[in-house]
Amino acid sequence: MSKHPSSLRKWYDRHFDLSLPVFIPSAIVVVGFVLSTLVVRKRIESFFTAFQNSAYENFGWMLILSVNVAFFAALYFAISRFGNIRLGGPDAQPEFKRGTWLAMLFSAGMGIGLVFFGVAEPMIHFHEPPYAIADPARRAAMAFQMSYLHYGVYPWAVYGIVGLGMAYFTFNRGLPLSVRSIFHPLLGDRIHGPIGHAIDVIAVIATLVGLATSLGFGVQQIGAGLNFLLGWEVSVQTYTLLIAVITGFATISVVTGLKKGVKFLSEMNIWIAFGLLLLVLFIGPTVRILDVFVQSTGQYLGNVLSLGTWSEAFRPNNHWQNAWTVFYWAWWIAWSPFVGIFIARISRGRTVREFLLSVLTIPMIFTFFWFSVFGTSALELEFSGLASVGEAIQNDLSTALFVMLEHYPLSLLTSTVGIILVTSFFVTSSDSGSLVVDMLTSGGKLDAPVGQRIFWALVEGAVAAALLWSGGLKAMQAMSIAAGIPYAVLVMGMVWSIRKAFDTEYLPEKEPKHRHKGGHRKH
Repeated sequence: MSKHPSSLRKWYDRHFDLSLPVFIPSAIVVVGFVLSTLVVRKRIESFFTAFQNSAYENFGWMLILSVNVAFFAALYFAISRFGNIRLGGPDAQPEFKRGTWLAMLFSAGMGIGLVFFGVAEPMIHFHEPPYAIADPARRAAMAFQMSYLHYGVYPWAVYGIVGLGMAYFTFNRGLPLSVRSIFHPLLGDRIHGPIGHAIDVIAVIATLVGLATSLGFGVQQIGAGLNFLLGWEVSVQTYTLLIAVITGFATISVVTGLKKGVKFLSEMNIWIAFGLLLLVLFIGPTVRILDVFVQSTGQYLGNVLSLGTWSEAFRPNNHWQNAWTVFYWAWWIAWSPFVGIFIARISRGRTVREFLLSVLTIPMIFTFFWFSVFGTSALELEFSGLASVGEAIQNDLSTALFVMLEHYPLSLLTSTVGIILVTSFFVTSSDSGSLVVDMLTSGGKLDAPVGQRIFWALVEGAVAAALLWSGGLKAMQAMSIAAGIPYAVLVMGMVWSIRKAFDTEYLPEKEPKHRHKGGHRKH
């Protein structure tokens, strides 16, 4: 009898290293959601609709405020004296080459969203602008402005603040790589108690919901592509099968770890994305695309603050902004623990200035060019009368990319590459998310056992499938709002905490007040 518990304990120690106060509540909430969805599907669907409408009306302003706070804070930290702080200390060296580093943070941040909405969003905004615009040219310009808004500096500012906080407190202050660590200047050692556990539980749930939303979009687009190429029937059952298969590949990748599987897939994603981007650039209306990129980027930069603070305050019966911008802010905020922890994990050795300016600008420029290439190619078909891409998108949003590509040369090749790209982004997001959730539920450990990564990879797939079964897009939007609202409050608190900690970096002749008792940890 005595040997059995010992063997079980050894097996547990080899495969698991959990922070139970974080793991148990997170697992109960997530698994409970999946099971309840299967039991009371229709009632949950109606609940999602009611909740989404109420949340939009009452908390939209707070989500808008939080992304602006993050944006101004990121600029301040980057250009002030704090920009000289090096993550990991004065002698720290980057773990990854700059090109690899940028590829990894970009692949984790917005891959699926870009492929899914690159055609669809400009076309929808063109046909359904936020306010009436009679002139088609002005309506097209507005369509790109709103698309740029949703994928520009604001989401990356949120990612930057969350990632900066976790990288700094982990590599410079010796605290665990966890969301709770950012609040050490405000909470002190209470981050190791119930308050800290609650912060990490919120982060785990937000990460899983934000990730499941992206995976849900991705699998819908993969299904649409397979229907276009092979005639596969598109249904929730098909989506569930695809989620199961692709989650299996993600599980294999996550077992190999950060420096192998995730690094390889991230670099591969960038090469495939660049290949598809250049191919469409040259087979599409090349000169018009370049014109749109230059003009739209300039207009966005000139109006970024007015766009970013618009809340439809004087149009209370109009719900365009809530259905688009507020949803996006909630989605990106819910996604930020995942992206923040991931880019923190790979950013040791970078200065605060290099970190923030790179996060704010490099992915944004690529994103703007992506929208210019794919959105302009779709609009050109509308203007020339060759195809009504907008009408097809109204019928099924996930078909947008393939409907557009169908009317250009090499459509079979470009559509196949598109499916491969979104599948690769799906796998990258899933395995990266598993690593991040694993860190949170193991108390901030950088290299937790493989068994936990496998568990969370499977859970992510289950949550994505549950959202598709319980209402599709509506369910994904509602859950993103639910996860994003509480985390938006935490994001604003992070700014205050980081500023307080940075002040202590410059106190003369003594150690920073909030340095963790254990001093620096070696990683």
